[in-house]
Amino acid sequence: MNTIKAQLEFTNGKTINFEMYPDIAPLSVENFVKLAKEGFYDGLCFHRVIPNFMIQGGGFVCEDGKLKQKESQNKIKGEFSSNGIANSLKHEPGVFSMARTMVKDSATSQFFICVAPCSFLDGEYAAFGKATDEESVNLAIQVSKVATGDRQGHGDVPVREVVIKTIRIL
Repeated sequence: MNTIKAQLEFTNGKTINFEMYPDIAPLSVENFVKLAKEGFYDGLCFHRVIPNFMIQGGGFVCEDGKLKQKESQNKIKGEFSSNGIANSLKHEPGVFSMARTMVKDSATSQFFICVAPCSFLDGEYAAFGKATDEESVNLAIQVSKVATGDRQGHGDVPVREVVIKTIRIL
């Protein structure tokens, strides 16, 4: 299988090593790689974290205790079976998947990392990558357990910001 290796580095220096699968979700991978190479994700926060479910980022900057949305112009087709596209990657711990609204073709820059088995997402969300080592999966799980609260109408927002320093395509 064709893979693209990458690394998500947090501002605290910790990293999640992962790989993406263009054979499974070519549009999602192409979009993610393009945004990463442009530095789009640099400085964005994980704005939604839920233990035993997932951590979500890629759409907001956390500044002065406020969430500020960073718009991504490109909407991409949802690469999952309920949208007519085969996607064999299961939503298991460490899997990267595109976030979206209720509209199936609404994914832009936001993504989430599963921290538990989430089979109910299979066929409904575009899984496109996976953490490559146990330490990376465990880091995502640790992030999911940080204290959270409500902020500007958003729930499950980390009280202490969890910020992406950069995402490197290796």
